[in-house]
Amino acid sequence: MENIKTDICIVGAGPVGLFAVFEAGLLKMHCHVVDALPAVGGQLTEIYPKKPIYDIPGYPEVLAGDLVKNLQKQIEPFHPTFTLGERVENLDKQEDGSFIVTTVAGTKIACKAVVIAGGLGSFEPRKPAIENLEDYEGKGVTYMVLDPEKYRDKRVVLAGGGDSALDWTIFLADVCKELTLVHRGTTFRGAPESAEKVAALAEEGKVNLMLKSNVTEVFGEDKLEAVNVHLESVVHHKVETDYFIPLFGLVPKLGPIDNWGLELEKNAIVVNTVDYSTNIPGVYAIGDINTYPGKLKLILCGFHEAALMAQSAYNIVYPDKKYVLKYTTVNGIQEI
Repeated sequence: MENIKTDICIVGAGPVGLFAVFEAGLLKMHCHVVDALPAVGGQLTEIYPKKPIYDIPGYPEVLAGDLVKNLQKQIEPFHPTFTLGERVENLDKQEDGSFIVTTVAGTKIACKAVVIAGGLGSFEPRKPAIENLEDYEGKGVTYMVLDPEKYRDKRVVLAGGGDSALDWTIFLADVCKELTLVHRGTTFRGAPESAEKVAALAEEGKVNLMLKSNVTEVFGEDKLEAVNVHLESVVHHKVETDYFIPLFGLVPKLGPIDNWGLELEKNAIVVNTVDYSTNIPGVYAIGDINTYPGKLKLILCGFHEAALMAQSAYNIVYPDKKYVLKYTTVNGIQEI
């Protein structure tokens, strides 16, 4: 549990949220960024880090993961702070017009303005249909790898066939005492080079690779002790394990934002295109989570929205100062 004080709290660490840090930083405003995911980048990091993007100005082609890295480098001079792996739960407006943003873990961020840059909403893990699975959440079942060291010298079963499952299999192969990857198919959806590395690790005996398989049951008394894997050739194969981590992707949901008193239209936040403010003074929404006539759900449009938002938020953070536009080509990038 933390108590944090900042100028702007940005809800969402995707590309638009990260660029909002840059635009705010140019105006000497400090930002704290909150995201339910364990790493910055939003969908670009979690779903398609190797996917090329073609409509970012100045980049004929850039991989999604590389765009995130470049955005992180771009905001370094402004020293933003982050709370990752915690979903924002409550938004409370104070008598002086400021806000307290509270996460599900109890972290409280005091700020003068709030920027919702949550993409399609908060991402929740896609859970496999296994009876009693939720009974073991926090007791051996988890859907994200937040701290790899937690699995040092432990027995771990991963499930999935995408980039996340492959990447964590490669990373954890030298961390876990015993590592199993369960995949329902024979080929992987992730990067071919990652699939080749996993196959090599399986040949070396560092990974127990189970193809054409599904985890169908979980067992244990006070905590997870084993899972049953249904194989093509065997009805059930029991695998003793300390942790089961299904990595089947993420499902976007509006989540608690739905209860904050914002004007909504088809699960999107209605904004004023003058500055992308919402019906709550001091709260803005940028990127895919907002809606207005002519809205295009493109990253570059979110960048534009972030720039106009920052100009408006400046008047809230510095009510006694008059803003004078200064081009970066003249003023440069000054640390704050």
